[in-house]
Amino acid sequence: MNALNNGGQQSSVSGRLVAQIPNIFTLLNLFFGCLAIIAAVQTGLTISTDNSLVIIPEKIVMASLFIAIAAVVDFFDGFVARLLKVPSELGKQLDSLADVVSFGVAPGMIVYQFLRLSFAQQPNGLDINTLWLMPAFILPCAGAYRLARFNIDTEQSYGFKGVPIPAAGLLVAAFPLIFWYPNQAEWIINLLVNKWFWYAVVFVISYLMVSTLPMLALKFKNATVKSFVPFIIIAIVSIVAALFFNWMAVPITFAAYVIVSLVFKPSKS
Repeated sequence: MNALNNGGQQSSVSGRLVAQIPNIFTLLNLFFGCLAIIAAVQTGLTISTDNSLVIIPEKIVMASLFIAIAAVVDFFDGFVARLLKVPSELGKQLDSLADVVSFGVAPGMIVYQFLRLSFAQQPNGLDINTLWLMPAFILPCAGAYRLARFNIDTEQSYGFKGVPIPAAGLLVAAFPLIFWYPNQAEWIINLLVNKWFWYAVVFVISYLMVSTLPMLALKFKNATVKSFVPFIIIAIVSIVAALFFNWMAVPITFAAYVIVSLVFKPSKS
């Protein structure tokens, strides 16, 4: 009898441990989001020595890398939960909390730094009122609202209402790569140090997240050839853009995702 009880207890403990595996992935998402914030706020330093000048560049590009890693981990937490058949309400809430940090706060800090850089281009730009930089944080606020609405919405099984926050976060994460590895036209680089461009970015991305516009999701009622057509279009656009425009492929793919979603209008239930 004791052997049966011990076996049952071990099985129960093992089951609880297995159930935590997806949550470990989710916490890794949060971990890399924190690293992205640290990388984004570490501003460049210029250190004068007796006969030399040492320049330590900003590490904002590393923020892009950490956000990308967080996105990969974010994909796998849901995949692992379904694979192990251990989805839970705790995992759902934890995932949203992690996403706010990795794809909301971290990208918001990137926008904040780009706004600082934009104002630094003008006379006395470093002495501006901080209020001019605060719009950067509308982005994580919009992302948090979108996630909260998603968590209580039962009509997003096969499509999204509004752009998912990971997509928005990855879009913002691409801009440091475009700027610091500039194989682009000069007007694109100039655009990225224009404060009005960044205010527009904040407004457009925030609106797309809080809106109820129908967006595609990698979930299908019926896996037919027709259901894959929009994703094939997006994949082709992404590949062609990557071949010809390097990191500009990310905003181009994002725009294609939004346009294709609106054209095909995925079902939300």
